[in-house]
This record gives sequence, C-alpha cells and structure tokens, in this order.
Amino acid sequence: MASLRVTGLRKRYGTMEVVAGVSFEIKRGECFGLLGPNGAGKTTTLRCVLGLTGPVSGEIRLCGLPVPARAREARMRVGIVPQVDNLDPDFTVAENLLVYGRYFGLADAAIRGRIAGLLEFAGLAGRADANMRDLSGGMKRRLTLARALINDPELLVLDEPTTGLDPQARHLIWERLKALPQRGVTVLLTTHFMDEAERLCHRLAIMDHGRLIAEGTPRDLIARHIEPQVVEVYGEDAAGWARENASRLSSRFEVTGETVFCYLADSDPLLAHLDEQRGLRYLHRPANLEDVFLKLTGRELRD
Repeated sequence: MASLRVTGLRKRYGTMEVVAGVSFEIKRGECFGLLGPNGAGKTTTLRCVLGLTGPVSGEIRLCGLPVPARAREARMRVGIVPQVDNLDPDFTVAENLLVYGRYFGLADAAIRGRIAGLLEFAGLAGRADANMRDLSGGMKRRLTLARALINDPELLVLDEPTTGLDPQARHLIWERLKALPQRGVTVLLTTHFMDEAERLCHRLAIMDHGRLIAEGTPRDLIARHIEPQVVEVYGEDAAGWARENASRLSSRFEVTGETVFCYLADSDPLLAHLDEQRGLRYLHRPANLEDVFLKLTGRELRD
C-alpha cells in the first residue's frame, strides 16, 4: 500500500501556477526524494500534502486518508522534521519530547516509555535532562529527528534535515535515516545536497517550474540523463582551451566561470591530452546526481 499518493496536483497563487499537475506515489518503507531548485514548487507541494494549503485540483491520499478532507487525522500518522529547528529552549531534552508527544494524544507514561529508545537512536543517550543551550547544532537536529518519531509515524517528512551541519553530524544523521525504511517507516525527503539524496533515496523526483521533470532511482537517472564520466578542467585560460579542444575530445562540455565540465563515455583520449598541457589541472570522476540535476534545471542562480 502507498503511504502517499498524489495525482494531478495543482496550486495557484493569483495567476501564477506554482504546482502544475504533479503526480507521484511513495510505497510504504521507501525513501523518496523530492528535489528541485528554489521556487520549483516543492514547499507548496509539501504544504498541500500535509493539508496546510488547499490545492486548486488534484487528489491526495496521505496514509490512506483523503487530504484536505481528513488532513488532521492523516497528520496524526506523520512525523515532520522542519527545515528550521523549533525546539522549546526552556525545556530539557526529555521535556521537549514529552510535550510534543501530548499533541498526538499520547499518555505521559507511553511517551516516557519511548524517550530512552528515541534518544539512543538519535545518539543522545544520557542527555535526557540536558538543557537546549548545552546542545550543539548537530545534537539539536538529532533531537528534532527523535521528536518527529515520538508518535511512531507511518510517514516521516524531512525538509532539508542536514542543512548547516558539519560532516560528522551529517554522516551520523544519514546512518540513522538509513535504518528507518528497514523498520517500515516511509520517508519523504527534500534536500539541496545531491550526495544526500543519492545515499538515502530509493527513488526520487526532480521538480522545476511546478512540474516533475524526471523520476526514478538515482542510478537510473544518472544512466538515463548523463554521460558516465566527467572531467573537470581548471587552470590558466581553461575556457580558451575548451573553445579549441573540448568539442573534439568530449561528447558534451560546459564552461562555468573558470571551470570546464567535460562529459564523455571514454575519458582516455582527453586525459592523455590534458597530461601534456601546462597550466591546466583536472579532476576525473564518475557522473553523479548533481550532474543530472544541473543538466535538467540549469546552472543559473535561483533566488
């Protein structure tokens, strides 16, 4: 059974259609990524899914219930990790979990019975009585994750869960998140970190200008949309080098600032050529999800 099914979702603000016929489905126990540049329509889609914004048209079934008609009931089965932590600074770690659990109608005894396990899961064992001011940013983010699981949700919505964290904290959260689908928890993830999406998501969709423009597994999207190898060329007049050489040595290339991105299936001729060039440096790597994202949505900044 699908934990979330969205069909033909449309939302307008005035004359601007910000979500234009979006359809997708997330199976139970699956991590699904919803990616896109700023202004693509991701946040509006999430708000419609959670019943916080009414769509113009389309059908949403969240945990088997129609939204917005039964949105409040459906949200009782959902956990949410917002983009910005909203923990209560006046409460201890345990008190934040206790008060939040009451919003779901849980008895205090039931909540207290879950606190130790959730803190262990979040790498916060022994911190139940700690004050918020004593927690690092990574600890607060992990507490927000633990809090979102207090109601044993069927679906967990993660809105950019690792923004602003150092690499150690990000990797710890990734390890915790990987365990959730194995426990039957469905995960809906939005992130601007393509490596995060590639690590965590079973499937994902890329959204731009209110529409889904690609959907599939990370590996399938890379194979479908991008050449298998990438060589990034830097150095003195790399753009000038590209004008004279890149088109004959690569399948496709892009010049961005002082960097030339060469996309190709066979890198040997290009690498042999670059080894003979003075003043040029290069990075040879396999294609990744970020290459796909930039090809489909462009490299220009979105404000």
